[in-house]
Amino acid sequence: MAKKPQSPSQPTCPCESGSAYSACCGRFIADFEGAPAPDAVHLMRSRYSAFVLEERAYLLATWHSSTRPSQLDFEPQCRWLGLQVKAFDPVDDSHAEVEFVARYKLQGRAVRLHERSRFVQEQGRWFYLDGEQF
Repeated sequence: MAKKPQSPSQPTCPCESGSAYSACCGRFIADFEGAPAPDAVHLMRSRYSAFVLEERAYLLATWHSSTRPSQLDFEPQCRWLGLQVKAFDPVDDSHAEVEFVARYKLQGRAVRLHERSRFVQEQGRWFYLDGEQF
């Protein structure tokens, strides 16, 4: 079943956790300065939801300053189809890796993004650093 961009009022979270958006990724996206994700896997899931919802400010705020792009554009007509978290590896207290597969359609073509992302924690906040695609 294809996922369409959702509004925060829709009940199911785009990250496919099975939880309500407001109790899952929505709480981090709505208040990213006051309620940071507690670990790298929650941050990764919320960043997926932010891509689905095109929440540019959240994506840039949770991207580490050393690798953050100066701007972020979304592909027109991109339709996100699903997320599967394959592995979560807390490397140490301030570093973690999350392997995931995200599926989407772009101009009618199915795309499978398989990535092992690296995250770093600074001053109590987790940030996306970079990722290796498979």
